[in-house]
Amino acid sequence: MGKILGRYILREVITAWIVVMGVLLVILLANQVAAVLERAAVSQFPQGMVLELIYLGILQYLSLLVPVGLLLGIVLAIGRLYHDSELAAALACGVRPATLYGGVIGLGVVVAGALAAITLSVAPGATAQALTLRNAAVRAGQFAPLQPGIFRSFGGGSAVVYAEKVEPDGTLRNVFLERNRGAIVEVDVARSAVHTVSPDGSTQAIDLLNGESLEGIPGSPQFRIMHFAENFIPFRVPPANSVVTDLDAQPTASLLASPDPKRQAELQWRISLPLMCIILTVLAVPLARLRPRQGRYARVWIAVVVYIVYQNLLSAGQAWVANGAIPVALGLWWAHVAVVLLALTVILAPRALQRLRYRPEAA
Repeated sequence: MGKILGRYILREVITAWIVVMGVLLVILLANQVAAVLERAAVSQFPQGMVLELIYLGILQYLSLLVPVGLLLGIVLAIGRLYHDSELAAALACGVRPATLYGGVIGLGVVVAGALAAITLSVAPGATAQALTLRNAAVRAGQFAPLQPGIFRSFGGGSAVVYAEKVEPDGTLRNVFLERNRGAIVEVDVARSAVHTVSPDGSTQAIDLLNGESLEGIPGSPQFRIMHFAENFIPFRVPPANSVVTDLDAQPTASLLASPDPKRQAELQWRISLPLMCIILTVLAVPLARLRPRQGRYARVWIAVVVYIVYQNLLSAGQAWVANGAIPVALGLWWAHVAVVLLALTVILAPRALQRLRYRPEAA
């Protein structure tokens, strides 16, 4: 009977976890789509890279969703069983809690193993690939044709160009250009212009035709106005940076070989997420226990608070290790120990209180 109930509880937990993860992934996907589309509009990413950047962004943040998704799934599933008196009836019939919850904890261990593969290998690779694609997309966007009605930056942001209309042959009409040369600001307005790129791709240029230029220092009465038939303005293209230096994108093997506190903090963060998954699974089982006539979702907010506090403790520990405020040996382990003590308190406190309440009086 215990095995049948254990499989039943495990099925309920897996179903609830899948539903919660689906909701969280939809929220994450919406945020990723908005962020990538905004960045693509500013930097004019090629269309083929947008979907790939969204997919890589989901892989980066998936390791943060799995622990909270599993925690909420267990609390919701077991909370429903308590609310419907199914677990109360099973426990009253003599079924041991370890038999009922063993499968749930086993699920947490399996999920933690998969999460370890994501945090230690998949997520860093996805981050590195996303950064490389983003750099390539920014560089590709620098050479894209100008679009009418859209402001476009040149020269690493030192100049901004706007064209009201673009002819089929690429000629720009009613062009506005602003660039900074130290303290001097130059504003050019031309009837037409041509956007060119050097053969080696190191220089771009805007050739303004039939317009006027205004130069001066903002706030100063000294300025100069010139009328021109042609004004050729070159821009140096910033060199491409293909080297990924972000710690989030570094392979785990390189972090293991480095004594640098920042790299050790990143390594311990990656290890902490699978440990967090196991600890939250163990904590979620007693946390989901409901009293008679208590609402089905009464413990959900407690689970959310526990996760937020746990996450903030790990984030603070990572910052402290990276800054040298605490030793690397202490690292993030103190946060796990604190939550384990909380889990032991939640598990053992009800039994201890029950023994004290029903302790036989001395003769």
